[in-house]
Amino acid sequence: MEWAFGAGQQAVTFVTRINEDWYLEHYLTYYSAIGSFAPTPGQDAVSATSLQQAMGMLYKPLDPGTGMLKCFECHSTGPVSVGPEREIRPREPGVRCEACHGAGGSHRAAALSGNTERARTLIQNPKRMSAAELNQFCGHCHRQPAPLGVTTDWNVPWNLRHEPVYLSQSACFRRSGGKLSCLTCHDPHTPLQKDDAAYDQRCRTCHTAESHPPKPVCIAKQPSDCVQCHMPAVSPQAYLRFTNHWIGVYSEGAKLKPSR
Repeated sequence: MEWAFGAGQQAVTFVTRINEDWYLEHYLTYYSAIGSFAPTPGQDAVSATSLQQAMGMLYKPLDPGTGMLKCFECHSTGPVSVGPEREIRPREPGVRCEACHGAGGSHRAAALSGNTERARTLIQNPKRMSAAELNQFCGHCHRQPAPLGVTTDWNVPWNLRHEPVYLSQSACFRRSGGKLSCLTCHDPHTPLQKDDAAYDQRCRTCHTAESHPPKPVCIAKQPSDCVQCHMPAVSPQAYLRFTNHWIGVYSEGAKLKPSR
């Protein structure tokens, strides 16, 4: 196992380079929910007819649709290069500062020289982006909203992994006047917040008694549980759970698409 993909919040999947034509995604993935191994997502339904198939799935390194290069681009920092034998070479393993802020050498030099104003212009700051721009920016790895003319199958639970796609559909996002973005709820400089109460508090910054007040049924529910009702979690396979970012009103037992 040469490479490990994933932060470990949910899972870690392993990859090995076989030769210049193939990378192997190993059959077993580590799942944090059980502290053990189980079939890799997408491979649980594979019936191996050979030892090679039992080891996992093979991927071309540079295929534009399903190549392994994209995996490295989203799970590393800096430009990903390709060697003479088509070996993929990440600049820096893991998602670090420059993955979002861009190259920081000139920024650092300007800051050290005392030119703080110039230093600010020499670094990319996603906080300056609009909500729609952030959806595209974060979507570079988390999947960007589909362009006009391209449809998304909302009945496929696996699509819930693509948070910007779903957030772009929600009324909260479309009617917020650009106020609601990924950064409204997620601080990229801290570990992922797992306490639903913290997210409920973010909801109440917009849904106040004076502006966009919660419905009586929401007010009557104590304690409030905005996320569980309006952003239900879905498990597309065992040991994995994804939050539906299409904020809306869901019917009983329906978690993939809101009724309104």
